[in-house]
Amino acid sequence: MKKQLLLLAIICFVSQLSAQYHFDTKENLECTAIKNQQRTGTCWSFSTVSFLEAELLRMGKEEYDLSEMFIVRNIYKDKARNYVLRQGKANFSQGSLNHDVIRALKMGGIVPESVYSGKLPGEDMHDHSEMERALKGMLDGILKGKKLSNKWQGAFESVMDNYIGEVPEQFTYKGKSYTPTSFAKELGINPDDYVTLTSFTHHPFYESFILEIPDNYSNGSYYNLPLDELQAIVDYALKNGYTVAWDGDVGEKGFSAGKGIAVMPADSKIEDPFAKPVKEMKVTADLRQASFESYATTDDHLMHLTGISKDQNGTKYYVTKNSWGEISPYKGFLHMSESYFRMKTVGVMVHKSAIPQDIAAKLSL
Repeated sequence: MKKQLLLLAIICFVSQLSAQYHFDTKENLECTAIKNQQRTGTCWSFSTVSFLEAELLRMGKEEYDLSEMFIVRNIYKDKARNYVLRQGKANFSQGSLNHDVIRALKMGGIVPESVYSGKLPGEDMHDHSEMERALKGMLDGILKGKKLSNKWQGAFESVMDNYIGEVPEQFTYKGKSYTPTSFAKELGINPDDYVTLTSFTHHPFYESFILEIPDNYSNGSYYNLPLDELQAIVDYALKNGYTVAWDGDVGEKGFSAGKGIAVMPADSKIEDPFAKPVKEMKVTADLRQASFESYATTDDHLMHLTGISKDQNGTKYYVTKNSWGEISPYKGFLHMSESYFRMKTVGVMVHKSAIPQDIAAKLSL
């Protein structure tokens, strides 16, 4: 009897193991350590700065820890100017997009994390909630006047100084003196080498258009591609040493940062899509478009794709670096299925050389 119970227990244990997700990583590109954006809506900076740090590694340079909050600060300034010039009829919030990091790099350079952390002395947590309210309240108050003075921009920066610290005009890094622009120049990243791509049917393919999402305050253009070709670029990039900056929706029942899995179950009524691999939705361009136009897909999070994996059934996933700290069994990474990618991707950013030549030719790149 004891032997039968032991055998039954072993069978149950093996059955449970076989039901769980098991991932075999096929492509695993070098990237920097997981960070935590904490109580801020700055995933766009964390994901894109991570992407740039991986680019430096790909280029054979040393590992850098770059300041996300230096970029955030400069985008706040740019966003404030846009908001004021548009007389308050524009988006002013914590969110932005991949291409805004590239714009900020081009406009004002970048600094190491050790030079500017965006935390005041004694602080160990990012929290922009009150600062965002203070900044927007200030701008809205300024806009109530009949005429603008030239003082508001200095006042705006003073508020940021009080919340996230002053930025040094010059700094020393590894024994050498820099400004933010000279440091960016020495890194050797060319902002013009990076393009943003998407796939939606309400605009012509192989042309660029301004993507209609709230965080696109800067009216950045995206090249529009058929869905299969957008995914083909991501696959080609990851198989050829290039990581990918990703923007999309993480509000689905099949997304769990804590479990480290993102899937699109074919059966929407399934109770636990994370217990074992499930049959997933077959995503078409029409389904994807309908989800976007009904607001079922929104631009709510940005992450960093660093590899390709497969589960025990052979389903393909994208290894994804998040910016919520070392949660999940994968220490802050997650596995995003290709069905989830096809349905919930809003856009991606890649180096031009990461685009296959036949597709690049269609885009005149």
